[in-house]
Amino acid sequence: MDQIQSYGSHRRWFPLFHFISVPILSVNLLLQLYMIYRRPGVWSVWNAIVAAALVTLAFSSRLMALRVQDRLIRLEERLRLQQILPPDLRGRIGELRTGQLIAMRFCDDAEVPDLCRAVLNGDVKTRSEIKQRIKNWKPDTLRA
Repeated sequence: MDQIQSYGSHRRWFPLFHFISVPILSVNLLLQLYMIYRRPGVWSVWNAIVAAALVTLAFSSRLMALRVQDRLIRLEERLRLQQILPPDLRGRIGELRTGQLIAMRFCDDAEVPDLCRAVLNGDVKTRSEIKQRIKNWKPDTLRA
């Protein structure tokens, strides 16, 4: 079943990360910093260092997953553009930046050529501008 998406509703939350892991690890870090204040010592400092490392680990693992996701989207979009762009634009696919390709993934096949031409001509530059130009959103329901 396709989920209705638009510029205003396309952002996603990953509940295990955003609502469980990050809050718990953040509260733990704050508590460990408080313990340094209340009972200074080697163990309280060590516990705060471990808590900070866990927060760092959570964010770095999320960033790595997002990087891989972006690389896959870039590949998918390049393949899709090879199939649907007119010949005069196909040779320019390599000029599109990763962020532009990622933003265009929501664009319906019918409007991709015009949007791609606008991006390549410099009329549209940022991810936000690209997404705002999309009239018929193609939902991306597999991302995390």
